Amino acid sequence: MSYFASSRCRLYYEDTAEKDPSSLQKPAVLFVNGWAISSRYWTPLVEKLAPRYRCITYDQSGTGRTIIKGFRPTFTIEGFAEEAGQLIEHLGLDRSRNLHIVGHSMGGMVATELCLRYRKSLLSASIVACGIFEETALTSLGLFFLGGLIDFSMNFRSIFEVEPLKSMFIKRAATKEIPKEYHDIIVEDFTRSDKEATNAVGRFSIDPEALRTYTRHVIAIESPVLCSVGMADHTIPPEGTITLYERRLAESPAPTNLAKFMDLGHLPMLEATDRFAAELKKHFEFAEQFYKQTARETSGN
Repeated sequence: MSYFASSRCRLYYEDTAEKDPSSLQKPAVLFVNGWAISSRYWTPLVEKLAPRYRCITYDQSGTGRTIIKGFRPTFTIEGFAEEAGQLIEHLGLDRSRNLHIVGHSMGGMVATELCLRYRKSLLSASIVACGIFEETALTSLGLFFLGGLIDFSMNFRSIFEVEPLKSMFIKRAATKEIPKEYHDIIVEDFTRSDKEATNAVGRFSIDPEALRTYTRHVIAIESPVLCSVGMADHTIPPEGTITLYERRLAESPAPTNLAKFMDLGHLPMLEATDRFAAELKKHFEFAEQFYKQTARETSGN
């Protein structure tokens, strides 16, 4: 549990190498959070992955234990990528090709930007529940109404601290039961996040130009990419992740894989931690073997 003084904030992060120095020799995994949530929801997944990977989680500006008072951070994809990039460099994760990046929901957009900035350090990318949609009048209308829902949620978010709205909030995110501890964490994070940051994130997550850029950037990632989606997701329509997978599969020469969970919602890391961890491990191992094979072929030439 540490703080790192970046140019944007005092960034709170956790690194399993602090408790287990042997993790410094393992491949690293950086987790990028979704909208209006701290890094605490990754804890069960980190516990599953830590025996084989060095796991780093952090609280983005405007969430959790990160301190923005006295700083003036910009709440944009580029700004969030900048603070994560400073953490990557602070921890030395950019010095060799030994880094997996996992982005969830809005964090998928930030993670994709990081993948391009640190392409020489990247082993793999995993994008969880962060899809794209064909631009039609219907999807434009849907984004318009989603923007209104974001405004309403932020103006009246304290109502989600009481039942039955608290349970309704969680059930929209998680199709399967999750531990009560994480019910409370998710609601607490949402209701206590910085309003300016949360509004800004909600807006760029549905901005058409930001989504077009995101699509181009996902296709441009040169390392193996895993698109992961819960097909019972009521927060972000799962078809968008399938569309993203199909676009990259058709347009990128780099490996692209899909993990589809028919019975899970927006929080697979909490709804079915073992299954989700197994899919990530499989993807990480595939990427590591991919680069070993590439190195052998290069040395053979």
